[in-house]
Amino acid sequence: MSPSDSGVTAEERPIDDQSERATPDPWGVRRAENLLTSLQGVLSARIEVSPIGEVTAVHVLTGAGSSPKQMVRNVESALLAQLGLKIDHRKISVAQTAEVRPIETLERTAVRAEALRRDVVFRNLEITTSGEHRVRVRVTFLVAGVESQAEADVADTVRGRMQGAARAALDVLGQLVSGATFELEGVKVVDAFESRLAVAGVQAIEGRDPHLVMGTAPVRESPERAVVLAVLDATNRWAQFRTGS
Repeated sequence: MSPSDSGVTAEERPIDDQSERATPDPWGVRRAENLLTSLQGVLSARIEVSPIGEVTAVHVLTGAGSSPKQMVRNVESALLAQLGLKIDHRKISVAQTAEVRPIETLERTAVRAEALRRDVVFRNLEITTSGEHRVRVRVTFLVAGVESQAEADVADTVRGRMQGAARAALDVLGQLVSGATFELEGVKVVDAFESRLAVAGVQAIEGRDPHLVMGTAPVRESPERAVVLAVLDATNRWAQFRTGS
């Protein structure tokens, strides 16, 4: 990680933050740690770097119910998608804490998550012209045998169509879960391991606790279709975490 990788300019730093001025962060470590602590299930994170800015270790503390292997993948995906930082998975260590929650809370969150884990099948993706330089993206899911769809009107660009597909998918999925809201954090297509992957970041908001979950899918037919599958992957991870499976 180099100073330029942090992506934070002087104008973006709060001018009244005394701690930021007192403790420089030339390698962008704090930004990366803040990103990791925003991930679903992460309680704290610490990144160690060498004197020349090379990441030597990533330590993550998670709550009960998080799969260590899945958490390693989430950390890799988040750092790559948000900061363009590739980390060897062997440098990532995950520790877990025990968590005890009231039975009422367990039952309530399990019911909400189970609603999302019902039989949801990606049925169709349509992109049609809606105006000058604009398109309408419609996503259709088959939910428990019944079609459910949503659409988004966006700019006719690759990025616009990808974001429209993701937002439409989240609109449909959000109807399945009461008490929770999904917001799109961002979408991106990256090259990794000689493949093109669509990466979707989704903020799952339940109560006052927003959590960032990441999903990925290989780009085969189109980036827009891959983004929808990445959104499904992200929300499925959230559902699995909430039910502890």
